[in-house]
Amino acid sequence: MAFLSKIREGSNFPTVAIAQAWLHHDDCAQVLEAQARHAFVRGIRHKPKPGMMDDANWRQGYARLAPLGLHFELQAPWSQLEEAARLAGDFPETIIVLNHTGLPYVEQLGGWRSAMAALAARPNVAVKISGLGNVQHKREVVLAAIDLFGTDRSMFASNFPVDSLRHTFSEIFSEFETITRGFAEADRRALFHDNAVRIYRMEQR
Repeated sequence: MAFLSKIREGSNFPTVAIAQAWLHHDDCAQVLEAQARHAFVRGIRHKPKPGMMDDANWRQGYARLAPLGLHFELQAPWSQLEEAARLAGDFPETIIVLNHTGLPYVEQLGGWRSAMAALAARPNVAVKISGLGNVQHKREVVLAAIDLFGTDRSMFASNFPVDSLRHTFSEIFSEFETITRGFAEADRRALFHDNAVRIYRMEQR
């Protein structure tokens, strides 16, 4: 984040950023405080191992996020979303943004949808619809995610540059545009723009 701070000098771009911290490490408090001192940092991204979101030590670090004005960016497969739902319920003041649509890399989507439904029941959770390069049933996944979280807690993202291994930026967003073509204009604006501006507290440019 110190590096990004220098990059932003003169341009204020990138507008906001997500930092990294190990919530179970002994230096968690100091790291989070240092990250939060950057005015453009909005949250912390972490890939917890199975069972970690129920761990008391990890949760002690997690409890520090909301008081610092930080939300939590979660990348985890759908098999861990039951843990995430408990976490969201126990810390309702902390916003969780689920990355990559819960990683629905399965042939049968029933388990993924059930896990996503349990997490979507928590009002402090939003979903980024992204990272679908390897997903066969993209349309089904996109519409299911929006159906579960609603157009006010869903947003499209590119996962660039990783997804450039399979698709161009234009191809990714053209597919999102095609899938949502029948939606109301206000809902499409929310999915493509407004929700991200609100959740990441970005200045309107």
